[in-house]
Amino acid sequence: MDTVLTALRKFAIVYHPDLTDAGRTTDEVVRFLLENGADVAESGPAYDSDMADCVSSQSYDLLIALGGDGTMLRAGHLCAPRDLPLLGINMGHFGFLTEVGRDNWKGALKSVLNGHYRLENRMMLKIEHFRGDDSLGCWQAINEVVICRGQFVRPIQLSANVDGYQISNYVADGLIVATPTGSTAYALAAGGPILPPETRNLLIIPVAPHLSMDRAIILPEGAKVTVTVKTSHEAVLSVDGHPPVVVVDGDKIESTASNFHLKMVRLKDPGYFYRNITLYMENHPGTGNDR
Repeated sequence: MDTVLTALRKFAIVYHPDLTDAGRTTDEVVRFLLENGADVAESGPAYDSDMADCVSSQSYDLLIALGGDGTMLRAGHLCAPRDLPLLGINMGHFGFLTEVGRDNWKGALKSVLNGHYRLENRMMLKIEHFRGDDSLGCWQAINEVVICRGQFVRPIQLSANVDGYQISNYVADGLIVATPTGSTAYALAAGGPILPPETRNLLIIPVAPHLSMDRAIILPEGAKVTVTVKTSHEAVLSVDGHPPVVVVDGDKIESTASNFHLKMVRLKDPGYFYRNITLYMENHPGTGNDR
């Protein structure tokens, strides 16, 4: 992690439009920033195309997202290609990605304005979908790619190899390839291990495997994971919960470490992550499916 003591002055603020009080709190955040030394504080809904264009075209020091982890993912996809740091204010329930609560954001923003924060660099994945030699799509993932069955309630067959070496065949509802950040998302619900966010690994975890390997595999950053789909019925892939893309028998999905990374602003000491995990497990004993 890098220690940063540069005061930030230009802010973009996005919020989830459907969350109670998110819009009102955003207005309060804008006023607070401008009254406390910010040069620019511009806001809009997280899913608004005009706001996305604004973030893409303007020079900001920080993007602030008000919402839950879904809003943070949306904001993260705006930030990463622009090397723009991200800070989350939690307006939902428990969030692994948000840093600040709805009741303590003023103190947090004062710290940011005074340059008292850290940057935590989060690894991302590059996902590419091949049919034969043709590339049909390419995405950047903060959490994961999921290759899974579609509308038919029947498992699919998936073959996974790493750097050209086959590691396992799966008969399962699906297969997740995740980042350390994604280890606390769908991968956690599927029974996978929890990886500290600053590590740089790829995680493979099957979803509801049937008479096939049911263990997670942790791989180094430089690995290339190729998943080949073997199915006679509908299967799909989804990146970070985005709308599903249909895949057919023989399609391959490649996952490698991305050249992008997500810069997360952190105000707490590095032990915050382990405290969050303990709190989450205390509130959700025996489960891992509340995102």
